[in-house]
Amino acid sequence: MNLFGGVLSVEKVTFLMFCVLAISALGYILGRITIKGVSLGTAGVFIVSLIFGGIFSNELSNQLLVDKKDELGNVVESFTYMDSALKIVDNIGLILFVTAVGFIAGPNFFGNLKKNFKSYVVLAVIIIFSGGLACAGCILVGRNFSDRTPSEFAAIMSGILSGALTSTPGFSAAKDAAGPELESLVTVGYGIAYIFGVIGVVLFVQLIPKITKADMEKERKLIMGNDSKKKNAADGTKLINMDDFGIMPFAFAAVVGIIIGSFKFGMFSLSITGGCLLVSLVLGHFGHIGKINLMPKDTTLKVFRELGLMFFLIGAGISGGAKFRANFEAIYFVYGMIMTIVPMIIGYLFAKYVLKLSLLNNLGSITGGMTSTPALGTLISTAGTEDVASAYASTYPIALISVVLVSQFLLMIFK
Repeated sequence: MNLFGGVLSVEKVTFLMFCVLAISALGYILGRITIKGVSLGTAGVFIVSLIFGGIFSNELSNQLLVDKKDELGNVVESFTYMDSALKIVDNIGLILFVTAVGFIAGPNFFGNLKKNFKSYVVLAVIIIFSGGLACAGCILVGRNFSDRTPSEFAAIMSGILSGALTSTPGFSAAKDAAGPELESLVTVGYGIAYIFGVIGVVLFVQLIPKITKADMEKERKLIMGNDSKKKNAADGTKLINMDDFGIMPFAFAAVVGIIIGSFKFGMFSLSITGGCLLVSLVLGHFGHIGKINLMPKDTTLKVFRELGLMFFLIGAGISGGAKFRANFEAIYFVYGMIMTIVPMIIGYLFAKYVLKLSLLNNLGSITGGMTSTPALGTLISTAGTEDVASAYASTYPIALISVVLVSQFLLMIFK
């Protein structure tokens, strides 16, 4: 592979894939360890990725080093392909996971959204608004004890907010608002807070059912009853499958989603995540065009969902581990914990006591409101039903827009 005059050899790519597969094997072993009924699950892959990134990021960077040469073959510059390679792994994972979730949620999504639309909108806004208030409070208090300028401190804190909410679009918006001179500080904050942003929500959706001693069988019936099941659009009509596993409609949804997500409307875009989610939801809802079946098989969706989550966590984890080691300050980590915990608790209590949502609908909405892709995977496993994906998909778009606006607003005020 030629890259700007340098050659990324097959051996280098093979080494990267070796690392990815080794991390996934060790991560699933770690995730399988259960303490009092609570486990990391797929998030175990994230922990191993962080450790790998913190310890071996320099070695991986050297392994993915390429040389830029002039016309005479002389080495002009050497640079690493590591960040780009990890971003590829990260993006492939997001595309697979979100597209699978959209198809899974699609058949019940619009009926569920119509029934609970106001609740989902209000809850998503409250979760993000609570996170924004927590961030503003940390800025007002913390800047009195920081050696950084107000603008620098605000940039780091905006990055911490987007990391605490695991929001890539929020992170991107914060970098744009911070400007070229401060965007590196946004990246530092994001990398530090992202770690607890993932782990905190993953643990939350497992602990709440245990703390409340929930009857999970009853809760499953409640959310399954809430999502009035929409029959797959076969209804006796013989549909044409493009392939045995449904990979064609899956790939079609992903391609169209990437195209839609690439469009920018001023400062805002749906992003690849939002685009793939939107398209797969629509295709999953209708199920077919004429006699062409648009629904992948359930087994295909489950495999792509898990594989995508694994790739996403590895790409983000290695990169985050490297930034974590280089820029870690304990107080920033504490700020990140506050910005993750406060909106989760406020959102959960509001959904339970004001909106009167059932437990699994509540927690599914929390994962969407926190824009937490890994937590949804954990919640599906904990709940024993994929119906929670509908609640995630309903709150996620509102939260996506809200976190972008809040990130920009905070920097506008405090920069």
